[in-house]
Amino acid sequence: MQKYLLENLDCAACAAKIEKALNLEDGVDHAAVDFSTQLLHVQADSENHVKDVVRRVDPDVRLEKIDASAEKKTDAEDFFHARRELAMLLFFGALFAAVLVFDYAPVIDIGDSAFAAFSMVIYLIVGYSVIRRAVITVVRRNFFDENVLMVIATVGAVAIGAYSEAVAVMVFYKTGEFLQNIAVYRSRRSIRSLMASKPDHANLKTEQGVIQIAPEKARPGDVIIVRAGEKIPLDGRVITGNSTVDSSVLTGESVPREIMIGDDALAGEINMAGVLTIEITRPYAESSIARMLELVENASARKSATENFITVFARYYTPAMVALAACLAFLPPLFITGATLEQWVYRALILLVISCPCALVISIPLGYFGGIGRASKSGILVKGANYLDVLAAVKVVVFDKTGTLTKGVFHVQKVIPQNGYDPQEVLALAAKAQQHSSHPIARSIVEAYARSGDRLDGALPDDHCELAGRGITARFGDTRILVGNDALMRSENIDYENGATSGTVAHVAVNGKYAGHILIGDRLNKDSLAAVAALRKNNVKKIMMLTGDNQWAAASVAEDLALDGYYAGLLPEDKVRIFETIQAEYANEGKSAFVGDGINDSPVIARADVGVAMGALGSDAAIETADVVLMTDSPLKMAEAVSIGRRTRVIVWQNIVLALSVKAIVITLGAMGMATMWMAVFADVGTALLAVVNSTRMLAEKKDASASADSIYTRVDHPLSRSV
Repeated sequence: MQKYLLENLDCAACAAKIEKALNLEDGVDHAAVDFSTQLLHVQADSENHVKDVVRRVDPDVRLEKIDASAEKKTDAEDFFHARRELAMLLFFGALFAAVLVFDYAPVIDIGDSAFAAFSMVIYLIVGYSVIRRAVITVVRRNFFDENVLMVIATVGAVAIGAYSEAVAVMVFYKTGEFLQNIAVYRSRRSIRSLMASKPDHANLKTEQGVIQIAPEKARPGDVIIVRAGEKIPLDGRVITGNSTVDSSVLTGESVPREIMIGDDALAGEINMAGVLTIEITRPYAESSIARMLELVENASARKSATENFITVFARYYTPAMVALAACLAFLPPLFITGATLEQWVYRALILLVISCPCALVISIPLGYFGGIGRASKSGILVKGANYLDVLAAVKVVVFDKTGTLTKGVFHVQKVIPQNGYDPQEVLALAAKAQQHSSHPIARSIVEAYARSGDRLDGALPDDHCELAGRGITARFGDTRILVGNDALMRSENIDYENGATSGTVAHVAVNGKYAGHILIGDRLNKDSLAAVAALRKNNVKKIMMLTGDNQWAAASVAEDLALDGYYAGLLPEDKVRIFETIQAEYANEGKSAFVGDGINDSPVIARADVGVAMGALGSDAAIETADVVLMTDSPLKMAEAVSIGRRTRVIVWQNIVLALSVKAIVITLGAMGMATMWMAVFADVGTALLAVVNSTRMLAEKKDASASADSIYTRVDHPLSRSV
């Protein structure tokens, strides 16, 4: 998928036309235009072909490849364009004032013909760009857009002798267009400010000294220096120094994080104190900040059902309004006694002015991007506007347990040997089998063995297999060691004793004989109880848990959090099967979400209406599979994501209702002869401006609904310290 900047794109309807034209072309697999960021996402065989199509639809729009200089150039051009438009509007306003003086308070009687000629000159000067775009639209046989509507309405006003109103409509339409462009420009700057977290250089350590290079030129294995106050440009590992870093750009959390030798440093974090020497572990394109920015930028390419509906609606709405206006102009004089053609043509012109669909076409994409931007500020990456709609409709949330509702930081609590083995021997066998595993439980066992004073020999097993959702088998010569859960013991037909316990159990068997089990503790995530309360506050009906852990550990967590249900002892395929059952059971109530760690839970994350990967900042699997990525390990972010989805939907529907209601009222008043063209143009411009401003509210918000959940957590803090 290629990305391009569409320079001079100042019309939402034009954006929709470019997108439609590209998608109808041979050689173009997919195209999506985001008016709010001026970005074109396209999969095509030829860049030149794409440029030709864009030029054919709108000759004023230029296609440029994405880079920092192009964005700065666009900002500068937007500013220059805005200043030029303002100067022209002031000039137009002076000319319009002259028209009013001659029409309503004539200081000199110049005569009707001279006044008409003067008005037409002003009309042509003011409306040149609108008339030009309307002619281009008609020549290309695309007969209906807002420019054509304005030309028909104003030419009709001239035809019935309403010269001052024709000029007024054009002046106020241009004024409204200018104010809309300013509002959209401001929102674009807000959206682009989200992208300003991209590091602009890296201090590369070389034999000749430290040199500055672009982050894209650094390679894994290179060593960089990050001074206090600088952004960390690439993902890496700290090799000298210690400091605190501000990771709010990535996670939305304002609390600094301490890092020291051996810790991971992530691109986009700000070094707050001291000097860090970092060995790069990933190229820039795969770094945390690059992936986050790519997700935010590409989110607009996945449009919501509402956006798609409005695009189609506007396509048929404008021709329908023109047809209705024609009927309103010419039918009543034929059937109503005393009705004049001039009277009903004027009413039809009011309908044409108010029927412009700009408020809907502009504000709805801005509303969704405002929601996506607000979420990213909070460390919630939503991969598309369509997923905001799904989040808004979520009524069932299903959590994984380990690493999601619990911290996933394990520690060995107790070793219970059997069949003649002693505790240290059982621990040694388990550690030996799992010393090359990266699973959190395996690491906790290896660390416990190291703390006991003994050391592993590091020998590689002759045979080693990690069984998803069950455990590990390892063979060293003639010794075969099994370490895992109940399912592994049953599958190997090993007799073992299993008692009720609230912790995670790792069973150990040697050559088919049960050696004992290790009780491993985990702790509830400090935000889990607050997350459940916040989800219920957001009207989520069912909150459940699926886990591969044992029945007793799962029951303990479910009881502490007052969940509506849980399933324990599940393999990954079992989670998918049970989640599908839950999904089907509550399908009539709303959408179902699954929240997991994004690695072992990838199958069920992919199956959910909206799959959410939590605490997945460094996980490729999570970002690839999930629809929503929570950049921290706090389940409270899930409640915030639901809240943002619902607030975005409210704003979008506010805009739809506002635009359609105002249009319906003015159309009704106009048809009854109780409205003027002035009223129509004011209503149209005002509605569009209100809708645009309302759409950008999400980006400006500083507090969110989930903040209230923090107070809930404060009041009920005590249960969260216990092991499960």
